[in-house]
Amino acid sequence: MVLSVGIAGFGIVGQRRAECIKNNKYLNLTAVCDKNNEFELEKNIKYFSNFKDLLNTNIQVLFVCMTNDMASKVVIAGLKKGLHVFCEKPPGRNIKEIEDVILEEKNHPNLKLMYGFNHRFHNSIIDALDITRSKKLGNIINLRGIYGKSKLITFNQPDWRTKRSIAGGGVLLDQGIHMVDLMRLFAGEFNEVKSFVSNKHWNYDVEDNVYAILKSEKNIFATLNSSATQWKHKFSLEVNFEKGNILLEGILSSSKSYGEETLTVLNLNHDEEVSEYTKKYDYDPSWEKEIDLFTDAIIKNKKIETSNSLDALNTLKLVYKIYYSDIKWRNQFEIENPDIY
Repeated sequence: MVLSVGIAGFGIVGQRRAECIKNNKYLNLTAVCDKNNEFELEKNIKYFSNFKDLLNTNIQVLFVCMTNDMASKVVIAGLKKGLHVFCEKPPGRNIKEIEDVILEEKNHPNLKLMYGFNHRFHNSIIDALDITRSKKLGNIINLRGIYGKSKLITFNQPDWRTKRSIAGGGVLLDQGIHMVDLMRLFAGEFNEVKSFVSNKHWNYDVEDNVYAILKSEKNIFATLNSSATQWKHKFSLEVNFEKGNILLEGILSSSKSYGEETLTVLNLNHDEEVSEYTKKYDYDPSWEKEIDLFTDAIIKNKKIETSNSLDALNTLKLVYKIYYSDIKWRNQFEIENPDIY
């Protein structure tokens, strides 16, 4: 079985998805749409400037790589057309948009819907999760996460990320959502949040820094800094257990700006002596892995167990708990942007 695929949004991410699709023997890219047509396509791939025209072709699978204001609309349209859908993060600008998607998804139980929480598929994350779930280090006590870049717009990307009406949020929703998602993946749901949200450096109407403290019902604590003033790009997630800790540093990316991807594990033995080892990763299979999982679920009619719509909803809910716990930020933008919130 070979599934015909269309990509809605053919920018940096859409083109990277296209490369992964070409490497999957069960997928065949037949059409793309984008407002900009400054790229070369193989002769057998159709081009459209409007996603509605794309949906009227004979595709079976839709990849949504569009701006945040369009994500939920195009996912819903794809489901209504009877298409399996893979959508990039974030799932929408706000919680209502992903809730609307889930309502439509329930009308199509035979279709598969998955979201691009790509970091879940990095080998370092998978190895760290295996250690966590083995309980070799005991239960989690706390987590500390930093995810930062130097600007809201990096690598000559379009400036829509600085416009709340399109993006819905700033660095937390755009990049920090990955760290929020990983914290949920390791520790479960967090029900108490304290935060400060700031746009004082870049002065856009979206945030450039978020500082948050999270607490779960199991009394697991987490601290998070999502930043667009991290002049040397940084990814760091530390998970502290009863009998040791795990430190994830660096994340392999197309920009190569986050440094080497490593996993360091520290063990405490019965005499409280410390043993430590570090594993390095020089290859990122995450993009292929998530598409392979999505494709396998379609072909074998399997439930999507990770990065599904419930994950998308719960991660976005936690993002908005972080936003809303800063009263000044919430009040300011509820008044100025009622349609977004």
